[in-house]
Amino acid sequence: MSLNVSKEKLHINVARLKKAGDVFEVVVDPDKAMEYRQGKADLSDVIQSDEVFHDAKKGELASEQLMQKVFNTDDKDKIIEAIIKHGEIQLSGNYRTKMLEEKVKQIVNHIHRNAIDPKTGYPHPPDRIRNAMTAAKVHVDDQKSAEEQIPGIVKAISSVLPISIEVRKLELVIPAEYGAKCYSTIKGMARIMTDRWMNDGSWHGQVEVAAGLQQELLDKLNAMTHGNITTKIME
Repeated sequence: MSLNVSKEKLHINVARLKKAGDVFEVVVDPDKAMEYRQGKADLSDVIQSDEVFHDAKKGELASEQLMQKVFNTDDKDKIIEAIIKHGEIQLSGNYRTKMLEEKVKQIVNHIHRNAIDPKTGYPHPPDRIRNAMTAAKVHVDDQKSAEEQIPGIVKAISSVLPISIEVRKLELVIPAEYGAKCYSTIKGMARIMTDRWMNDGSWHGQVEVAAGLQQELLDKLNAMTHGNITTKIME
């Protein structure tokens, strides 16, 4: 696979590694590059060119002699792998804006679903969380996953917004005719601690669910069973 790069300014995304005073770039799919770093994608899915560049936007290739000297190998796949794993993912302006907004949405949604206002016991609306992030001058890093940034962001916004990450324990009894259908919903929204199918076909279980998801889970189960469900909040 090759890439024809003109000398005009291109909107491309690259992984860039500065090593021994020289710059090496690989043209990548940035989403796949981040997944690759987490072991969730193959190298072939990440690269959009099998060339190593000195300056990808100008189409300037890195010399084979220089790569051999710096990386101590002429295996291009190993060189590309090193650049993607250890370099910085350089994004086009448009892509960076789009990805940053998506990451903010992920963070806001996670906090909305997993945290509550300790004064009311209910989740904060997404807009309130966004406003708190603005007020607390939260910086969202487009080079880090949403998951690894959430603890620091929750701590930051707690200075302007009463917030608590809590887990609720529930005991559920679901009649036989609804058990299988409800089980998949429960598994997708909560951690099942105990799991028993009774002789009459009913399902008895104890689950842990994020406080912000508790009401949503119960609303779904009540709708699926037409209210024919037994729920107990455990201490």
